[in-house]
Amino acid sequence: MKEFTVTKNDAGLRLDKFVVKICPTLPSSLMFKYIRTKRIKINGRRGEISTRLNEGDIVSAYINDEFFTQVKPKYSFLTAPATLDVVYEDQNILLVDKKQGLLVHPDKNEYTNTLIDRIQHYLYKKEEYDPKNENSFAPALANRIDRNTGGIVIAAKNAEALKILCDKIKRREMDKRYLAVIHGVPKKKADTLEGFLEKNESKNQVYLKNFKTDDAKTIKTKYRVLESKKNLSLVEIELLTGRTHQIRAHMASIGHPLLGEGKYNKSAEDRKMGFDKQALYSYSLKFNFSTDAGILNYLNGRRFTVQKVWFAEELFGDNYRSLLEKK
Repeated sequence: MKEFTVTKNDAGLRLDKFVVKICPTLPSSLMFKYIRTKRIKINGRRGEISTRLNEGDIVSAYINDEFFTQVKPKYSFLTAPATLDVVYEDQNILLVDKKQGLLVHPDKNEYTNTLIDRIQHYLYKKEEYDPKNENSFAPALANRIDRNTGGIVIAAKNAEALKILCDKIKRREMDKRYLAVIHGVPKKKADTLEGFLEKNESKNQVYLKNFKTDDAKTIKTKYRVLESKKNLSLVEIELLTGRTHQIRAHMASIGHPLLGEGKYNKSAEDRKMGFDKQALYSYSLKFNFSTDAGILNYLNGRRFTVQKVWFAEELFGDNYRSLLEKK
């Protein structure tokens, strides 16, 4: 028999999910049987599979030692660099300026050296995260942006912060702004675009329509032109909905694709100019809570910005920051 104390980062987990973490080799059929027959208990009493655990609960497992066998840990995140461009950090969250070209999470082609690997290595070196001390939690991202888009990504250092952040993003209680360079000069200096977006999963591409279908989702994209020159425009964009490739596809649909955009523009001239990634940057984030944010209430009303957006500076000079301040 072994006992496990539920930590702060385990709180809220279902009993079956917790058991999977502490007994990685225990077959699911046996786990469900052991919970039913009280060989796995919570605070000395029978628990249900769906019982949510609280911090400080004691989970007792009366099962064979072989099922507690842990594979010797090999932390893949340690192979990734531990250096980050930190925008803001406190005991609960970390805001990181992700550079273009870096994946946020592993995919089928790239398993290490992603943003989350770098964040976990960074926190491991700071002794703020050690997998040996966690039953289930690992620092995680609350939002994500495309590989070839740069800008602010939010990471949670604990489970409670992650839950709150995900809820606030879902409720749209965060104000995220993007900077982009588009081809051409829009007739309207500011506008809110609306449409319906349908995604093709196999091609990882989206299509815009002017009418609603069963598979299409409503999208709204707000933009304002900051400056135009040489048939290029620097625009600030606010997402009123958050869909895959929304900005890239929406701007292309009105005849103003992003500079360097390779999926909805495919301009060889852009690449000759040195822009092989879309000129798109999530440069600003404001916590705009309208409901209780628990341990993160202290962030309400605070805005964080990236100090330098390289393509804006290269094409429009240092004064692009002053353009952002104009309404």
